[in-house]
Amino acid sequence: MDERPETELISMPATPRVSTPEILTPSGQRSPRPATKSSSAAWTPTSFISPRFLSPIGTPMKRVLVNMKGYLEEVGHLTKLNPQDAWLPITESRNGNAHYAAFHNLNAGVGFQALVLPVAFTFLGWSWGILSLTIAYIWQLYTLWILVQLHEAVPGKRYNRYVELAQAAFGERLGVWLALFPTVYLSAGTATALILIGGETMKLFFQIVCGPLCTSNPLTTVEWYLVFTSLCIVLSQLPNLNSIAGLSLIGAVTAITYSTMVWVLSVSKPRPATISYEPLSMPSLSGSLFSVLNALGIIAFAFRGHNLVLEIQSTMPSTFKHPAHVPMWRGAKVSYFFIALCIFPISIGGFWAYGNLMPSGGMLAALYEFHIHDIHRGLLATAFLLVVFSCLSSFQIYSMPAFDSFEAGYTSRTNKPCSIWVRSGFRVFFGFVSFFIGVALPFLSSLAGLLGGLTLPVTFAYPCFMWVLIKKPAKYSFNWYFHWGLGWLGVAFSLAFSIGGIWSMVTQGLKLKFFSPN
Repeated sequence: MDERPETELISMPATPRVSTPEILTPSGQRSPRPATKSSSAAWTPTSFISPRFLSPIGTPMKRVLVNMKGYLEEVGHLTKLNPQDAWLPITESRNGNAHYAAFHNLNAGVGFQALVLPVAFTFLGWSWGILSLTIAYIWQLYTLWILVQLHEAVPGKRYNRYVELAQAAFGERLGVWLALFPTVYLSAGTATALILIGGETMKLFFQIVCGPLCTSNPLTTVEWYLVFTSLCIVLSQLPNLNSIAGLSLIGAVTAITYSTMVWVLSVSKPRPATISYEPLSMPSLSGSLFSVLNALGIIAFAFRGHNLVLEIQSTMPSTFKHPAHVPMWRGAKVSYFFIALCIFPISIGGFWAYGNLMPSGGMLAALYEFHIHDIHRGLLATAFLLVVFSCLSSFQIYSMPAFDSFEAGYTSRTNKPCSIWVRSGFRVFFGFVSFFIGVALPFLSSLAGLLGGLTLPVTFAYPCFMWVLIKKPAKYSFNWYFHWGLGWLGVAFSLAFSIGGIWSMVTQGLKLKFFSPN
């Protein structure tokens, strides 16, 4: 027996007139429709499960409506599908759900950048630190909601990538100029930073586990980078974004676990005797101002992942009655609840435990520096190992847009999907290019303030502009003023934080040692 379809599709039009003897089926064939003898004999079926002998038109009409229903359910708002999307890793699989969205957003939103948040508090103090972190969290959560809503803002179109949405809002050329650099950095640059963090953490993990028993020559920092890169390349052979949902779950669980472990271990131990909670002062007023701006840039850098929101949403099926923004927003709300449970305790607990003695390297450096002898080696080793697992998982989701770009260029030229060898070659190439950049620029992970300023518009400014340009609210209305004002405020903060980051690099004497990792 056929499954009963949606109720609104059960009702049918009145009995066809005699002048319409046949209909066109979805397959293109014509099916006979006998004429009725009288209006009193006409009968309109009310259910698709009626016996066929009761109505000669029941079966063909049923096929028409069932096929029409299936078509609408599949394409939703009559979306124009790009055949090339079926070949690319981001849109190759569209069986995602709210659980996958939560895993991916958690994996992208919690990471090594949260470990340096207490460094910002050393310049901002308690009140301004907590206030700034709270405002940034609410702001970026709102812009995340904007991106989720804009994914299918135009009927018949799904914006599957951040750059596509920027082009639709700002124009083809301007959209690329505005969005390409920050999104490329947030993909490739974050992958490089993860290699640096992951390799250095593997080295510390080995030193903690091995301890004084190690008599053989240990691996150098570059060799640890290579080991970590090799592991990333092996895991990157998973074909598409949906296929790494399991890795994203592992990354999310490990990130939540080590974030909790780090701040719990820190607050459970005695604080340093010379601890102070007064913001670090600079010799001049301008120096203090730029230090504050750099600290705000560190907070802004902690909220990354908006460049992946549309990509994650594009892995979900979207229909007329079940649009993709519903499960996407449900998963995003769950993920950002857990993100808040990570970043606020680690910021407040870390600053409480170390005050303005917090090293520039963040919580892991502070834990290693102050408690290497009074915390069990097994706990320290576990925390460092969880960081390695988290970095391995985050590398996959942040590299996926780069893999997608490589394969898009290949498929557009050859008009055929990538073979397994071509796809594998692209990912090996990307992994070793990221490794080379990490070795050439080992100071990249210490530029959190500057990079936070440069990439801030992707999270805090561009979504507000795109909402106005695509949704077109009434001019001079509150909605219009609010989004324009919020967007330009984000641009102003971006410029200020970038200047603060550059000033911090100059005054603190950042040693630009190329090809010389520690």
